[in-house]
Amino acid sequence: MKVHTQNTAGLRELSRLIEPMSVAMLTGLDGDGMLASHPMSPLEMDAKGSIWFLTDAHSDKVENLGALNLSFTSAENATYVSIAGRGTLHTDRAMIGRLWTAAARPWFPDGKDSPNLAVLAFHPQIAEYWDAPNSKMVRMMAFAASVAAGKPIGLGDHATLTDLAPSPDLR
Repeated sequence: MKVHTQNTAGLRELSRLIEPMSVAMLTGLDGDGMLASHPMSPLEMDAKGSIWFLTDAHSDKVENLGALNLSFTSAENATYVSIAGRGTLHTDRAMIGRLWTAAARPWFPDGKDSPNLAVLAFHPQIAEYWDAPNSKMVRMMAFAASVAAGKPIGLGDHATLTDLAPSPDLR
């Protein structure tokens, strides 16, 4: 994922956490009001913190963009990120061309000219993360100490990032 320079401390931390992760789960409400999740490949995090994906403009996942959750996981690094936000759908062909990647061809066989191809911008509002960057051995020892103590000890950072949405004049 290409990450642009971010303008708040929260967005800088968010970009640091998610930049190395190539797949996210996008969760929203389906037509029956049930939560539905879809794996998505983030392509870019723009300078305003929006995360961009290629998608099918006629997919169920783009019908309810008012409340979404995007989650990233790196079990190897023990990093977990959950982001609440909103989405917008764009069909601008220049933007589609700029974000196009050959990895999307299996879903869009006509390439960047596929008729249903669109881009989804996810606009983060608040994020929560758990990050334990130590080795697996250190994490296992911390877990054992936590069990013995009855409370989390040395299992990494947990925080909520709230300064994610730029001021209204920036959107």
